[in-house]
Amino acid sequence: MSIAQPVEIPPRSGDAFRMARGDSLTVIDPRGRQVADLLAFNADDLDEVISSGRTLDYAETIRLTTGHKLYSNRSRVMLEIVEDTVGMHDFLLTPCSVDTFDHFYPDLPRHRGCFGNLAAALEPYGVVPDRIPVAFNCFMNVPVNGETGKLEVLPPLSGPGDHIRFVAQMDLVIGLTACSAPASNGGSFKPIQYRVDRASDIPPL
Repeated sequence: MSIAQPVEIPPRSGDAFRMARGDSLTVIDPRGRQVADLLAFNADDLDEVISSGRTLDYAETIRLTTGHKLYSNRSRVMLEIVEDTVGMHDFLLTPCSVDTFDHFYPDLPRHRGCFGNLAAALEPYGVVPDRIPVAFNCFMNVPVNGETGKLEVLPPLSGPGDHIRFVAQMDLVIGLTACSAPASNGGSFKPIQYRVDRASDIPPL
């Protein structure tokens, strides 16, 4: 497989792109302690979308890492995690939004957040805002108290160059952000990089 050059998503923004079945997506935290919200839609039927509920149900854990699969709302595998240098990600919390900033950061300037960035990036592919579900939040550190169930949002454990790699199990439209929420990213905003290695680039035997 040929190695593609990484694409950089500037701080507090987003991108969207297509992947074919068998393509590999590597999400990279180039500077450390930066979250990336990831969405996946069936490229041929946008009503099929990544599902936190299905995935966590089938994995029987909220700590998803190498070997785990991300399922759709139709219980089909969309992405498989094949490499993970961090081991701490979140699939519980929804993308941050204007409402998130109103709720948690009323003294800070309003921002459209990852929800708005995903909506803008995915619009050319036909995805409307009401179709945006809970994202797989790469590198997000959300410990859960085992006794009380209380959630915390702590700085990511990822360091510079840490990454997570997925392989697409169907043709997909992907949305990806460099997250905009202060608490999720240790109080600062940094870029995210991603690389798509195409299965079609594998030379024939």
